[in-house]
Amino acid sequence: MRRLFWIGVGVAAAYYGSRWIRRKREQYSPAAVSGRAQATLNDLGKLLRVAVEEGRRAMVEKEAQIRSSLG
Repeated sequence: MRRLFWIGVGVAAAYYGSRWIRRKREQYSPAAVSGRAQATLNDLGKLLRVAVEEGRRAMVEKEAQIRSSLG
C-alpha cells in the first residue's frame, strides 16, 4: 500500500512538473518575449506622446499667462 502511495505521488509530481515546465517554456519562447517587449514599447510610446502633449499644453498656458501679465 505504501509503495502504491509513493508511485501516485511520483506520477502526480511528474504530471504537474511537466505542466509547469511547458508553461515556462511557452512563456519564455522568442515569440512570447518579443510580443511582450513590443507591447511594452507601444505603451511607452503612448505615455511619451501624452507627456509631450501635456507639456506643450502647459507651455501654451504659461506663455498666455506671461503675455497677459506683460500687457
